[in-house]
Amino acid sequence: MSKTTTKTAETIENVEFPSFDASKATDQIRAFAEKGVEQSKEAYAKLKTGAEETQKVLESTYETAKTVSSDVSLKAIAALRANAEAGFSHLEALVGAKTLSEVVELQTSFLRKRVEMAVEQAKEFQTVATKAVEDVSKPVKSAFEKAMKDVKAA
Repeated sequence: MSKTTTKTAETIENVEFPSFDASKATDQIRAFAEKGVEQSKEAYAKLKTGAEETQKVLESTYETAKTVSSDVSLKAIAALRANAEAGFSHLEALVGAKTLSEVVELQTSFLRKRVEMAVEQAKEFQTVATKAVEDVSKPVKSAFEKAMKDVKAA
């Protein structure tokens, strides 16, 4: 044999290969699995908390929307009642008119009052609608702000 072959054989005999320790591998796999389970539990807890908070916000929003829609409905009914009463009063006045000039005067006065009443009712509806939007969106807005604060904190 040549020198190179002898030297290679000696080197191979002197090299030690690390032995595979199954107990260490098992411990590492167990630790990895336990960490994964713990992270899954934490993620589930966060998800559950988020779902519960969302449910509360939706319930609150629904209740608020129901209340607000009742307010808007009552305002609409009041406006319809006022309009109907004004129309019947005007009709009674027209029936009692004696001359054409009196009819024209009644009609002009009625139309002016109707325009004023329509403007007033529109302002009232705008006020009620604005309040309704604010009330309905308040729980959602606060929940969104809380979620964004939690995201920034994490």
